[in-house]
Amino acid sequence: MITLNNLSRIYRTSDVETTALNQINLTVNEGEFIAIMGPSGCGKSTLLSILGMLDSPSSGSYQFNGEDIADYSEAQLAQLRKTSIGFVFQSFNLIDELTVYENVELPLQYLKISKAARKERVEAILKRMAIDHRADHLPQQLSGGQQQRVAVARAMVSNPKLILADEPTGNLDSKNGDAVMAMLRELNQDGTTVIMVTHAEKEGNYADRLVRLLDGQIMLDKATQTINKDEVA
Repeated sequence: MITLNNLSRIYRTSDVETTALNQINLTVNEGEFIAIMGPSGCGKSTLLSILGMLDSPSSGSYQFNGEDIADYSEAQLAQLRKTSIGFVFQSFNLIDELTVYENVELPLQYLKISKAARKERVEAILKRMAIDHRADHLPQQLSGGQQQRVAVARAMVSNPKLILADEPTGNLDSKNGDAVMAMLRELNQDGTTVIMVTHAEKEGNYADRLVRLLDGQIMLDKATQTINKDEVA
């Protein structure tokens, strides 16, 4: 699905040059669940932004589904993001003025899907995320765990091939964090590729594969012993 070859990202100001990523080589196969870990400032978020096509590398190549996206226009990248990638953020990033239903429906409106089809898909994903009883509520009327369920529903409603999750449990207590991780694991077991940035070892154990970064370089890339969601309390 994804191939990064000698990918680097350098940020430059008038007098400072900072290497956020340094010669990254990474292959992500369809259906994997990968946890990207490392200390603050190691390049995790920069890597996730590039994988999500929200930032561009300074050098090296990024192939998505066999296509080098270096020459894609912003419109082409936006279309690829809309159709292929779902994002889950630590801060939920829900729109306060929209209801749960409307927040989840929004990506489908951008894809110009009919109202009837949108209704069917939104209702189905809200039910799957066990948040359908809150469809008419605003985000501020929900708990943190409920908001993150809505965020996952919004990420999944367009049936993306890839979910990118940035510290998805960072603002949640342990119980709600476990519930969100179990949901991501279940989505992955149903075939969705998941790449997650986390600083928590417990969350990292849900993944099939662990990639550790340090100073913008991959220091470790190995398979993990994943948690069975049925064993999570």
